[in-house]
Amino acid sequence: MATTTTDYRICPDTGLQFHRSAENLMKANAVAGVVFLLIGGILALLVTLTRWPAVHLLPADTFYQALTAHGLDMLVFWIIFFEIAVLYFASSTLLRSRLATPKIAWLGFALMIIGAVTTNIAIWRGRSSVMMTSYVPMPAEPTLYLGLILFAVGALIGCFVFLGTLVVARAERTYQGSIPLVTFGALTACIIAIFTIASGAIILIPTFLWSAGYISHIDPLMYRVIWWGFGHSSQQINVAAHVSVWYLVAALVFGAKPMSEKVSRGAFLLYILFLQLASAHHILVDPGVSSEWKIFNTSYAMYLAVLASMVHGLTVPGAIEVAQREKGFNKGLFEWIRKAPWGNPVFSGMFISLIGFGFLGGISGVVMGTEQINIIIHNTIYVPGHFHATVVIGTTLAFMAVTYFLIPALFRRELIWKGLAKWQPYLFGLGMSAFALFMMGAGTLGVQRRHWDMGFTGAMLGYEYPGSAYLMMGIMGIAGVAAVIGGGLYILITVGSILFGKKLPGAQFHDLPTPVPQAAAALQGHGHAGFAAPGTFALALVFLVSFVVYYFINWKYLASVWPLG
Repeated sequence: MATTTTDYRICPDTGLQFHRSAENLMKANAVAGVVFLLIGGILALLVTLTRWPAVHLLPADTFYQALTAHGLDMLVFWIIFFEIAVLYFASSTLLRSRLATPKIAWLGFALMIIGAVTTNIAIWRGRSSVMMTSYVPMPAEPTLYLGLILFAVGALIGCFVFLGTLVVARAERTYQGSIPLVTFGALTACIIAIFTIASGAIILIPTFLWSAGYISHIDPLMYRVIWWGFGHSSQQINVAAHVSVWYLVAALVFGAKPMSEKVSRGAFLLYILFLQLASAHHILVDPGVSSEWKIFNTSYAMYLAVLASMVHGLTVPGAIEVAQREKGFNKGLFEWIRKAPWGNPVFSGMFISLIGFGFLGGISGVVMGTEQINIIIHNTIYVPGHFHATVVIGTTLAFMAVTYFLIPALFRRELIWKGLAKWQPYLFGLGMSAFALFMMGAGTLGVQRRHWDMGFTGAMLGYEYPGSAYLMMGIMGIAGVAAVIGGGLYILITVGSILFGKKLPGAQFHDLPTPVPQAAAALQGHGHAGFAAPGTFALALVFLVSFVVYYFINWKYLASVWPLG
């Protein structure tokens, strides 16, 4: 084992152990992610102020540039940089292991940086406003595809370093029993990532050659089918990653153990087998795939992925409830949640993420994934409303929450502006919830997804939406500005804390890893509970009723806009 005499340190607050190489890579990836979050957040404000009818800020050409860069910087660069940091944490730190091949990991990071910068330069050169989907035959500069390919290769290297670290930890017996559930969830994200990157390579490499003039033709239907294996599955990496963060926060804040390790691991396994098939809802109106394929993927297969998310949505708050009740919070159904540390942004951010992802993202995702209902909301603004509920409320807010834990534990800095930090998850989470909700409402009324001017000003064939659509888009604009302010506070607090926060003791490194301490036991334990979480089951019933009512409302709406006879 190639180590120096200063390879490991123990966090005195949590008992977690950090390997120097892994720690530096975690910091680098997390910081890079926040930089792209900042860029994407500024672009989000510009896009929001343009889609807000009363403001309508940007001209068409600049709007499409901003929208293209916003989608890639947020949905790809910010999130995957942070996810690579999560993979290194879940392997090296939670398994108390040295990181496998740090030099190769740095090569992967360099390729990700080069790829992300190259892609942004291609967009702002003015000839690559093709949106995140980059559908052919609409061409972009070759450097846009090249940048995405380089970034994907770098991310793939990070995945293999993570897998290598699991092998090292097993060989050197740095942990007891099976890998922790959080690490198992990260492994799920890694497996989905490898599938996703392979899908991207299959289509982006020939598209790069086509844009450079070496290939004469790319079939658009073939492109769409394969690209969505990359485009949508990349968001399934996020789901597995942020669910892992939910379990991590439950363990760190409450010492909570899963209600059933086997059930939670089984749900992650369902993600691996079925979650990527949700890509089907993007091509339900395409003639390039058969009706049998569409029906299978939007019914039997999709429901198994939905089942997995519902299991996690039950077991995470259920584990918290069991832990709280063991501490004496037993009055009624909900004292456990009323007495939770709502002033701790690590918990509040995680819990708002869980509720928003389930009620807004999950329910709307099932509706969008139903072949018949999809017809009435396909390519409306309902679609970005849905994925802002899943990727922004679900993933981004969960990552924000765990950052408040990582700043003292990883960076050994005290948070600045602790009062603002307490309110930041509420401003961002609730603002984004209203943003997504009213965007989905406007989409239900038919507001188009990508057109920069919902009023079609100056068009020969105009279309007038009902007044309620303009009202919803206005509320969406206000909520979007509030969410951007919340995101800006997160960046100010985290960057300010890293640069100017009070230094905390315990940053010294030493020579050898240490045995697993009691403080970290919750991350590696195996919990079990029967009907010990009645409050959680009551909330689950509320979710089920909400889902059923909204689902059949959409069937009723379909019948009204698509009459037969």
